[in-house]
Amino acid sequence: MLPDAGSAPSIRVSAAVIRDDAGRLLLVRKSGTSAFMQPGGKPEPGETPAETLVRELGEELGVAVELEDLRGVGVFRADAANEPGHEVVADVFEVSLGGQVPVAAAEIAELQWASHGDAGRMEIAPLAAEYFLAE
Repeated sequence: MLPDAGSAPSIRVSAAVIRDDAGRLLLVRKSGTSAFMQPGGKPEPGETPAETLVRELGEELGVAVELEDLRGVGVFRADAANEPGHEVVADVFEVSLGGQVPVAAAEIAELQWASHGDAGRMEIAPLAAEYFLAE
């Protein structure tokens, strides 16, 4: 999962794998950007990766999840979608929303449920496309 570190500067983030009953992956598009990516974001000082994700999901999607609702999947590297020449290093967690309905909030302009077949019709960030929408 973690290839040798490249020469590109890295951005540490926490990201969610949230799937609906049909197995589609929840993706979001931030205002002023074109690529859809997994919900999540950068840590604030002193936050653990899991704490970052709990906070970001509340801010971005209006959902309340607890630390125990997260299941660590691993750490993944991919080219950054919105910062050319950078890579993201993502702590990824599977998350169940327990029936909560996510809504676009804060800097999120749009959300979309996507399957592998949707990859050709929308711009998807490398992290999601390479690891979580593969067949």
